[in-house]
Parts: sequence; C-alpha cells; structure tokens
Amino acid sequence: MADSATPVLFVHGLWLSASSWQPWVDLFRENGYAPIAPEWPGIPESPEDARAQKDKIPPSGIAEVTDHFAKIIGELPSKPIAIGHSFGGLIVQKLLAADLVIAAVAIDPAPIKGVYNLPPSALRVASFVLRNPANRNRAVALTAPEFRYGFGNELSGRESEELYQRWAIPTPGRPLFEAAFANFVPNSPAKVDTRKEKRGPLLVTAGQKDHTVPAAISHATVKLYRHSAATTDFQQFAGKGHSLTIDNGWREVADCVLNWLKRQPL
Repeated sequence: MADSATPVLFVHGLWLSASSWQPWVDLFRENGYAPIAPEWPGIPESPEDARAQKDKIPPSGIAEVTDHFAKIIGELPSKPIAIGHSFGGLIVQKLLAADLVIAAVAIDPAPIKGVYNLPPSALRVASFVLRNPANRNRAVALTAPEFRYGFGNELSGRESEELYQRWAIPTPGRPLFEAAFANFVPNSPAKVDTRKEKRGPLLVTAGQKDHTVPAAISHATVKLYRHSAATTDFQQFAGKGHSLTIDNGWREVADCVLNWLKRQPL
C-alpha cells in the first residue's frame, strides 16, 4: 500500500472482536485505503484469548476508549477516516468532533448525550448489563440467546450461532452505564459537540430491524446535528439487524459506505 493511501480506522462496539472487521479491512485495502482495526484497550486480539481472559479485561469507559484510539491516530502518517459500529459509532463521533479524523461513519451508533428516545428493544438489550451494578467494573459477555436477540434477530438461528461463536467476546460494561445515564450527567463522556461547524463529513446509519440500536435512535442522533452546517448524512438499511456489519449482507453496507466516502471532498 502506498504511503499516500488514506488511513481508515475501524472501531468495534460492545461484544464483538476487532477481528470481525476483517472482511471490511480487506475490501477497503482493495479500494486503495490503508485500513486498521485495533482492539479496545486491554482486550486480547483473538476472540479465543478474550474469552479466556475475561477477568483481565480492564473496565474501560467511553473516555478511556476514545483516548486509546486518539493515541493510535497520533501514530498514523495522516488523519484517518473513522468507521465505527454501535459504541464504536459513538466513539468515532467524538473523534470527529475533536478534529482527529477527516470523516466518520457511525453505523447504528450507541446513543450520545441528548438522545432520549430509547425503544423497548434497546432497553431490553441494555438490561443484559445494567441489571447488575457490578457489571460497571468488569467485562460482560452475552449468552447465545442474548446475542440472537441483540444482533441476530434477522438471521437464521444457524447464522446467528456461527457469528456468536466466531466473533462474540466479553467487553467492558462501563460504557453502557455511561450512555444509559448520560442525560443526567452534565459532563458525561457520551457527550458530543454536535454543533461544531468545522469538521469532516459524518454518515449515520440505521438498521430497520435493529434491536440494540433501533432506527429511532439513529434518527434522533442525526437530529442533534441540525444546528451544524457541516455535512451530516443518514442511511437506513431495510431489513437489517445489529449484525449488519458481520452477517451475510455486510457487503451491501460496506459498499454503501465506500460510495458515500467517494462522494465526499476528502
């Protein structure tokens, strides 16, 4: 890859290994980018190691994860494009607002401060962690049925199980607590400067059938950017659940992102 290739930073969310981005990494490299998909701080690179070392995963919050990726960006030859899914989508919005990236794609992003519409399915998924206050300070794994509800609800049982076995890992519970109470905390780490005028373009997506981040959350997120003249676009994917970055239809989502990026003056 030429040194002049634009870096792309992929940021995963809760319960998925960074290795789940590998098909995207390969596709973006084929399209002339220089992609990387680092893990969250302290999480082993392989899903097997992450599962085996659950108790050693640090209880990183939104600020710690954002700082972790900011440090990685500082070591790149130039500012990257940032693409994040779920909580990764929240993180890339913070990186964009901090002017650390030239563009951001928030795929079905976790709610930032100011989003009040939390449909029942989102509350149910959040309850997998929030029901036990001790989860704030440790890594939490989903069971296969919980993964099926939160990620694979639009997939066959077999595909959901395959994705769970391949890429599901324990991840810190703290970000979910921080997002859940963001609207009650003045300086919440889930706060994003949505009014910033001078920033790169942002694409926010929604999966029509997403249980974890229902489309209503993505719509509310875009609405928060209405006071900024900077580019904020929205794309909804019909019939997609929260697994849209990793399931059999991932290429449709990835091609949409690539085409959007090519239209931006980067």
